[in-house]
Amino acid sequence: MKQAHTESGESVLAALNSSQHGLGQSEACARLAHYGSNSLPTAKSLSLSRLFLRQFSSPLIYVLLAAALVSLVIQAWSDAIFIFAVLMINALIGTIQEHSAQRAATALQQMVSTSCRVLRGGDAREINAEELVPGDIVLLESGDKVPADLRLLLSNDLECDESSLTGESNAVLKAADSLFDDDAFLGDRRNMAFAGTLVARGRGRGVVVATGQNSELGRIADDVLTQRFVKAPLALRMERFTHWVAVVVGVAALLMAAIALMQGVPFSEVMLLAVALAVSVIPEGLPVALTVALAIGMRRMARRNVIIRRLVAVEALGSCTFIATDKTGTLTVNRLTVRQIGLPSGEHWQVSGEAINPQGVVLTPRGPPSANEAAWLERVCQAAILPNEAFLGQRKLGGNDNREEEEWVAHGDAVDIALLVMAHKAGFVQAEYASAYPEHAVIPFESERLFAATLNQVGAQQLAFVKGAVERLLPMCRTMAGLDEPLPLDRLALEKQAHDLARQGYRVLALASGSITLNESGSFSEEHLRGLTLLGLIAMIDPLRSEAKAAIASCRTAGIEVAMVTGDHPATALAIARELNLVETDQQLVTGPELKKAAESGGLDQLVREARVFARIEPHQKLDIVHALQRNGHFVAVSGDGANDAPALSAAHVGIAMGKSGTDVARESAALIITDDKFDSIVAGVEEGRVAYANVRKVIFLLISTGAAELVLFTLALITGQPLPLLAVQLLWLNLVTNGIQDIALAFEPGEGDELKRPPRSPKEPIFNRVMVERVLLSALTVGGVAFLLFQTLLTQGYSIDEARNGTLLLMVLFENIHVFNCRSETRSALRHNPLRNPLLLFGTCAAQLIHIGAMYTPWISDVLRIEPVSLNHWLGLLSLALTVLVVMELYKALKFWLERRQRCG
Repeated sequence: MKQAHTESGESVLAALNSSQHGLGQSEACARLAHYGSNSLPTAKSLSLSRLFLRQFSSPLIYVLLAAALVSLVIQAWSDAIFIFAVLMINALIGTIQEHSAQRAATALQQMVSTSCRVLRGGDAREINAEELVPGDIVLLESGDKVPADLRLLLSNDLECDESSLTGESNAVLKAADSLFDDDAFLGDRRNMAFAGTLVARGRGRGVVVATGQNSELGRIADDVLTQRFVKAPLALRMERFTHWVAVVVGVAALLMAAIALMQGVPFSEVMLLAVALAVSVIPEGLPVALTVALAIGMRRMARRNVIIRRLVAVEALGSCTFIATDKTGTLTVNRLTVRQIGLPSGEHWQVSGEAINPQGVVLTPRGPPSANEAAWLERVCQAAILPNEAFLGQRKLGGNDNREEEEWVAHGDAVDIALLVMAHKAGFVQAEYASAYPEHAVIPFESERLFAATLNQVGAQQLAFVKGAVERLLPMCRTMAGLDEPLPLDRLALEKQAHDLARQGYRVLALASGSITLNESGSFSEEHLRGLTLLGLIAMIDPLRSEAKAAIASCRTAGIEVAMVTGDHPATALAIARELNLVETDQQLVTGPELKKAAESGGLDQLVREARVFARIEPHQKLDIVHALQRNGHFVAVSGDGANDAPALSAAHVGIAMGKSGTDVARESAALIITDDKFDSIVAGVEEGRVAYANVRKVIFLLISTGAAELVLFTLALITGQPLPLLAVQLLWLNLVTNGIQDIALAFEPGEGDELKRPPRSPKEPIFNRVMVERVLLSALTVGGVAFLLFQTLLTQGYSIDEARNGTLLLMVLFENIHVFNCRSETRSALRHNPLRNPLLLFGTCAAQLIHIGAMYTPWISDVLRIEPVSLNHWLGLLSLALTVLVVMELYKALKFWLERRQRCG
């Protein structure tokens, strides 16, 4: 039944052919057979073998498979084994990642309680929640998890925590007798209780109107399962890059073969040349180096409270251009806190501190309260903590008696806890007042009353202390408190003051007290609450985390747009957004109903493009927002903690779940988990992600530029009719030893320090962009050209072909040893980089050179490679030639810097 919130309880019962006594057992069994079990839909899980095979459907994998087959053809066994090992490792990693993702929908099932209490034929019984059917009558009490969507028939002070479904931070007070419009926001349907939400307080009774997939929670599960797969930024860029590599390798091999055939080279040797060249140009070490670079980023992120569930998400967060973040618990502390105390005169005092830790102070506009002001503040705190059922105290951690090993804990209603914390900051403790002012009677808070009161003995007087809604307390009061004496009640001014605070997003409460004469036989009731003095107004809000504003500013500096998406009231959302400097005008706020109209009229993308605050958003609308942002060209990161966030987390380029407050399904749907629930940890993840992506580019530049240099060397040799400068086995030695060590070490490169001062790369920008093309061409021409000149010179001087190849191979190794330091930065001089910042690179470079020298002196290796030892003078001469690539690249960086500076100044 889709519109149960628009119908009365009796109408819903009649439509479902049920009654207040519930269904009969036989009818319930018949309906179970018709409707099916009250369980959520699950994805059809792929077997591990199918997941494993699916990992080989990438363009890079095709290129590497071709390289491995070619290696087998030319009997390069070590290269073939190495490539196949790379393929197996990457396939295993991908299988593990996708197997984890399949558990997202399964986690949703854990949100439906395993048992519940129902009326069957008028008798109460406990059954498995999966046996619930439409028409069942369910009994609810505090602490229960709602097992299905219910139309409430009875609500006795019933409040439900719906934050996991709607994003609303405050518990929702239910009203079974109310009716609501068809298009009422999910969180505003107060005559409904939804599957997966929690009963915070009170009791209730409701009739089941939707179970399983037809419930609101079921719709979310269905959205997760039907979600289109969104590739991470690195995956998209690598796909384009590997297509480019495949084309270049194929064209180069064909050209070289054609030139060789035209020169009369036998076909068998042409085949060997083409195969060797293709294998040398293909970056076999890239998958391993890429995995290492991302794994290092994962480890660095973990140190900064970001846990990575999917390896490719390391870079994805660094590439995002837009972050759509949840409000409650991420930007705010997720704890109702008193921020202002309003005097009846209209003056507002500020209360510092956050959460339940009572470290903070109460300050007037002039500073600490004066004596008269402190006396008034004490009366306010009396009224805040005496009619209060919450608990605030400390508990020891680990059994240590040291006070530093204690933490603050609180239990009870969120409003009551906030009042106790406020009073504690002012120096007033509940336990002391409870013993000093004995309680005679109490009127507990109930939703119908909207206030609570106690009668306490204060000296010779009996004083009533009342807290509650402003509109309920004003009729009880005759006067309002002044600093010296009571003043006549100015009802209009107080109502305006409360309204202004509410418009700023505050939850407003009034406090009052007064002398009551109660006979010994009389009972304390609402009728006694007349002629009171209104003490003041309390303004509460879920405050910003202390680091949130600076983190938002860091995102702007980094060129990342941020929007807040919440189920909260628009006034609350806008107040938080203004404090964060997220919005410049009220027009940047969009509500759920406005979003719905825009979607129907086709203006959704335009509306989302300009908005920075989304309030009263329903679960499926978060998904619409993500898709609209993606259509607008953004790489989108989404943060969330509730089941309502799961579809958006799955649809985003990178989903970010909260570790502390997040639900199981949110964590399973996300690629990253923030362990401390703080927005600045997301920003830290962006920084580390950019470092990881920069390292991926550095590794690619090293591998492609050295491969291109080999291509230049062979091309020049073929054009001039020279013999092959290097044998196939020598080319493979270069790839497997020199680059194989250095590219892994380069992946450990630390950040350059300005990652958050640069804008994100364009989503359409390829890995092989203009800067990399320029650097690859320049370095390849330098290395390949100098190596060819050396080879030709050695032959001219009478050296044998093997001796000339020995010198050329050693020069290429030295070139790569020097060139790896050019790869440490695209803009910064290699001479300005401290080599000890990446000791592994320094060690790896030295190790690569020493391994090659050792191979010269090792008989069986030197025989295979056809190399031999050289003199120290010869080695130093080759080293001086290898330094040319450093000089050329330094001149290039200096020229680029000068041109960019001239462009900025001009």
